[in-house]
Amino acid sequence: MSLYFQRLHEVGSFFDNRDTVLGYRKLMDCVMDTQDMSLYREMIFLTDWKEQHPNDEQGLIDRSKDMLAKLQQVEVTEAEVHQPVIAAEDIIKNYRSSGFQLGPMSLDIKKRSVYGLVGENGNGKTTLLRMLAKELEISQGNINFHFDAQVTSDFDLRSKLVYIPQRTATWYGSLKDNLKFVLSNYNLPPKENETRVLMMIARLGLWNYKHLKWSELSSGYKMRFELARTLLRRPEVMLLDEPLANLDVLAQQVVLEDLTSICNSVSNPIALILSSQQLYEVEKVSDKVIYLKNGKYTDNNATFETVAKGQLIVEIDSTASREALQEAFKALPVEKLVFNGGVFLCYFAPGTPFHEIMQALGSHQIDVTYLRNISSSTRRFFVS
Repeated sequence: MSLYFQRLHEVGSFFDNRDTVLGYRKLMDCVMDTQDMSLYREMIFLTDWKEQHPNDEQGLIDRSKDMLAKLQQVEVTEAEVHQPVIAAEDIIKNYRSSGFQLGPMSLDIKKRSVYGLVGENGNGKTTLLRMLAKELEISQGNINFHFDAQVTSDFDLRSKLVYIPQRTATWYGSLKDNLKFVLSNYNLPPKENETRVLMMIARLGLWNYKHLKWSELSSGYKMRFELARTLLRRPEVMLLDEPLANLDVLAQQVVLEDLTSICNSVSNPIALILSSQQLYEVEKVSDKVIYLKNGKYTDNNATFETVAKGQLIVEIDSTASREALQEAFKALPVEKLVFNGGVFLCYFAPGTPFHEIMQALGSHQIDVTYLRNISSSTRRFFVS
């Protein structure tokens, strides 16, 4: 079964289980993969109906399944992903005034992959993004790009390789008009321009905000607008600097899910690198997490023997005392117990099963607010 039909099957499962919120977003992704303007227009019409009938769940399911049946009659060519779209080799950036050096590091960035970029402030995250975006000259090394289409101008480059900083510039007029203006630079017929813009507005949850101006949008919707403006250009690489900074917890999860789904497009896959302080949320969606400290590179694929010496590392938020935890873990035993930033960090011998930690806490009636195995999380680098 092709990737496209696998995703259609997944969409059907969502609606069978009445998970209409995620199912509808996934349905729109499948429509966008077809690049069929007639199907786009049907999806736009359905979105308008959906917003006018917010409580008719069964009606939405029935209409969505009708759309799904039409999509099953369409053949979509899967874009091949072989070589990295960005290949960086031994890149270095030196700042002589401060003495800070980022690198050397080598990176292969591929489409249909999400790369999380984490690290404490001042350790080079924005510098790395700007280097990869060709906004900042590297001191040493090489960065090679392998785009699908030939890049003959800076305009072509900025369409294929898009960097969105944490603070974006103010725009004027309505959201919809601005998106139509962006797409007008690509010589599309007016009717197709309108259709593509409305489809992107629908996909990013901006339908009820399309006539609003910059000052009338929250920070979260401004970020969604920026993403819509970027995605309309059909980039091959997106570099996002702190896109979750001004979003609430639920909005962060929705934006990350949307970005992951869109970047995994069947017909137009994208490579995504995003920096964030929301470590666990980013780890959930990332194929690789890049950690920077003092300009040096590590990632979550590093072996336990190299990084964490094979230990089981558990983070525990509990009102229990150190002595109570040590007693609970006496039979395991715990190798080191550190109180760090309001939580306990417990280091156990290699091979210790995580479920035994939970059993020990339960049998000793230790109240736990939060418990997480961070042995394979980049969180271990922050607290080491």
